[in-house]
Amino acid sequence: MGEPAWIGVDLGTQSVRSVLVDAAGTVLAHASRPLISHRDGDRHEQDPGDWLAAVDATLAEVSTPDVQGLAICSTSGTVLLTDQAGAPTGPALMYDDARAGAYLDRIVAADPTRWATSMQPTWALPKILWLLDQAPSGRRIAHSADVVAAHLIGRPVATDTSHALKTGYDLVAGQWPLDAFDTVGLSPEILPEVVLPGTELGRVSETKAQVTGVPAGTPVFGGMTDGCAAQIAAGALAPGAWNSVLGTTLVLKGVSKDLLDDPTGAVYSHRHPDGGWLPGGASNTGAGALTAMLPGADLGALDQAARELGPIAAAVYPITGTGERFPFVAPKAERFQLGDLPDDLHTYSAVLQGVAFIEKLAFEHLESLGAEPVRSVSLTGGAVRSGYWNQLRADVLGVPVELPASADPGYGMAVLAASAGTSLTATAARMVRIDRVIDPRPQDNLATLYGEFVAELDRRGYRG
Repeated sequence: MGEPAWIGVDLGTQSVRSVLVDAAGTVLAHASRPLISHRDGDRHEQDPGDWLAAVDATLAEVSTPDVQGLAICSTSGTVLLTDQAGAPTGPALMYDDARAGAYLDRIVAADPTRWATSMQPTWALPKILWLLDQAPSGRRIAHSADVVAAHLIGRPVATDTSHALKTGYDLVAGQWPLDAFDTVGLSPEILPEVVLPGTELGRVSETKAQVTGVPAGTPVFGGMTDGCAAQIAAGALAPGAWNSVLGTTLVLKGVSKDLLDDPTGAVYSHRHPDGGWLPGGASNTGAGALTAMLPGADLGALDQAARELGPIAAAVYPITGTGERFPFVAPKAERFQLGDLPDDLHTYSAVLQGVAFIEKLAFEHLESLGAEPVRSVSLTGGAVRSGYWNQLRADVLGVPVELPASADPGYGMAVLAASAGTSLTATAARMVRIDRVIDPRPQDNLATLYGEFVAELDRRGYRG
């Protein structure tokens, strides 16, 4: 027998990725398979059969006889129906599918105190009601990670508190809100049991062991949504440490001892597997503004030129559509710019600065709700490829930023699996490696521009 290792499976939007990690945090193997989405207006679906085939294939590439356990993450709010055996009965409605918006008023009316400011059209609960209205009786609710776990184990499984959040699970009470569900016509018989992340859901069946190479009897542990999985991979699991994921959009995740109460609904919290909370939010701003505003541009060349140019006296509020959800809720928010943008280079630089300003404002909002002051931020997501942007974000935030060595959500799930029965925070401290730390530099001109940026948000009424 070799050294023990754990597998993390990331069921993403564009691919399934599996990674094998040892106790020291070294990645021993990884594999991926692409996924196809079907989009039509506000609809976004995937075939769950594609997930299962991709999971089998990637596990077969990374598995060894030394696997001690595995955990699965998937996109938050992706949901589908299964039969009583846990097998999918139709397509999955993805995290950003908005077809069920008409159900929102009905849900809020069932429990205004609970859902008036938090429930959104793309959350799982409205989509579940839509699915049930189209389906025959005898169906069960499942999140994407649940379906994969059931596939490996051979029977329906419990879901975890992280995936259950956008289905309406009450994390404070630790139960489904059955009275409100009864009002909207949701029967408790179709709801899964809910457990904490890291709880054993079952063990890999003999049948799937033959297909995947994962030893029969290997524990499958409850996972978390992909944002939380990335936070684990970044090692941001103690108060004051935060993970900032910057890709198409900006997502922040942190830790608080007590639940942060945000009356605006911009911040929501997951349960920390070790106790306490994982507060954060997802903005509609991010690097997506670059491709929207600079279609076809050579972003690599612009990044190099921006490094040489340095900070400029301009900023773009970097939203691609209409409406903002974090760090403030403003359904009518639209993109704007401060200062002159004479060419693509200045536009590029202004977007980078605008994203950094939104990031800083988000942390200020979190601290205003009672979060501990930010002492460090782990940067993950596609934007970390820009060294200039990383330094700019450190300068604007005024705190060190860290670049983890292995920041993908699958890695985070391997760490979660390795922590079963022990402290996740301690396990991550042992396994997660930081590749580089970037210290902030004083930038008085950016501080002045940031004040003007926030004042413009207020002038437009976006922050209430």
